Amino acid sequence: MRLTVLGCRQGMPADGQASSSYMVSTGSARVLLDCGPGAATALSSIAHPSDLDAIIISHLHADHCYDLLTLGKTLLSGRLRDPERFPTLRDAARMEWPPVPLYVPKGGRARLEILASAFPVPSFPMLDRSFDVAFELHEYEPADVFTVGDCKMTMHQTKHSLPNCGTRIESPEGSFAFTGDTTYTPDLVPLAQDVDLFLTEATLEEPDTTSHGHLCAAEAGEVAAAADVAQLVLTHFITADETWLKARKADAERSYGGPVHLAAPGRSFDIRPAGGTR
Repeated sequence: MRLTVLGCRQGMPADGQASSSYMVSTGSARVLLDCGPGAATALSSIAHPSDLDAIIISHLHADHCYDLLTLGKTLLSGRLRDPERFPTLRDAARMEWPPVPLYVPKGGRARLEILASAFPVPSFPMLDRSFDVAFELHEYEPADVFTVGDCKMTMHQTKHSLPNCGTRIESPEGSFAFTGDTTYTPDLVPLAQDVDLFLTEATLEEPDTTSHGHLCAAEAGEVAAAADVAQLVLTHFITADETWLKARKADAERSYGGPVHLAAPGRSFDIRPAGGTR
């Protein structure tokens, strides 16, 4: 199992870095976790959207889902340019082509259809059908479990200003958990319990006292220690400043004794079963 960081910025892209987006791959599955602005460009350097076996969106803030429309139009454009399979636009709507499974929080379909309708292409209406043709859209709820390739996915509710679920992935190649966006909650411990790699937001310098819902790096380290994870990767940063990032790494290391890494675009991490990493 392998984690590849596509984007790690909180909010909108900055300093050449895309917003939240990550790919977890095994021998039989490639799963995209979140798809914020800039993710489509970053993904294009390593894979085509049709190579993905699933996309999972933690929550419906724009910095975690906006580039879904770009990926959808990329998938649809590829179909329309294949004259052997799609000789006419009318035939394209009927051709059998496996859509990419897309998992979003309950209520996400309506929001994404509004996004697609905001940018119509009247001369090629097929390009407006990202969320009913390019993707096979599923709305999930907390505690839902589903399978992608050799991976078991479990959705864990966390605490954010919009409904957010962390994703736990278990496969014969290793185990992994991702928080999405959340303030501290005891529910983070079962999400991450004993995983081989824990990817967690570490947006803030101090604990969140607002209703928005974000973690600081010290809290991320505390969760990692309580859950006995093998490796910790911090992400969702407000800056690329090296001094600030090193300080957040040190914050996490004060409570968690295992390896602490900082996410960066293009950086990859091997994820191996606990016997091979602890």
